Amino acid sequence: MCQVGSSILKNMLIVLPPSETKTPGGAGEPLDFERLSFPQLTSTRTKIAADLQALKVEDALKILGISDNLRSEAEANTHLFTSPTMPAIFRYSGVLYDALDATTLPPESLNRLAIGSALFGVVRATDPIPHYRLSGGTKIPTATGELPTLKARWGNGITEALIDENQLVIDLRSGTYQQLGRLKNAVTVRVESVLEDGSRKVVSHFNKHYKGELARVLAVSAEDAHDAADVMRIALKAGLVIEDNPNHKETLTMVV
Repeated sequence: MCQVGSSILKNMLIVLPPSETKTPGGAGEPLDFERLSFPQLTSTRTKIAADLQALKVEDALKILGISDNLRSEAEANTHLFTSPTMPAIFRYSGVLYDALDATTLPPESLNRLAIGSALFGVVRATDPIPHYRLSGGTKIPTATGELPTLKARWGNGITEALIDENQLVIDLRSGTYQQLGRLKNAVTVRVESVLEDGSRKVVSHFNKHYKGELARVLAVSAEDAHDAADVMRIALKAGLVIEDNPNHKETLTMVV
């Protein structure tokens, strides 16, 4: 297990992207919105969850844009309020979460992690959530037949939930999820590779892996961070190659 110092930064929040792939099952009690962080999002969460659960499986396959091979994903949505839960950080799986390796993180580090979500807006790592399927670009019909975007449904809710004058947010969400609740002063990160001719190319396929590595480094750090420069300092000390952007002080670039 990774060791951390005795002084853990309490005001740094690393917001991760969700993943389409999720770990099934769980041992926790069914979904209870009152147990989720950011309670100001409860009203919107409840409405989206109710509309998602109400979808018939055949309709959900089309609306969610998934094939019949993933029918179990659509079926999971019909049990949102009765299926078992598990901490969000273990519910999500995939490349980023493999690199993060949350099972080896101490509790203090988990306190620094949050996850963006089309269904829940944003949750902390230990918030108990069920298995579900919903991506940020999906439009779910409401009970009255309307078809709003999730961006319209969330409005300013996610942004306002993340605003905290004593909190530095490192926003590692993908563009789709940043659009659901963009935070103006958050530190964001690009991942670029160096080509043979010295030029740079934005990394797409392994983008999540490197962001998972960065998230882990920040989560276990015993050092403080108040701005992008501090985040870069922590990453460099851990052996990552990362640069600042003189034109956008909140944007950092990982070079791989």
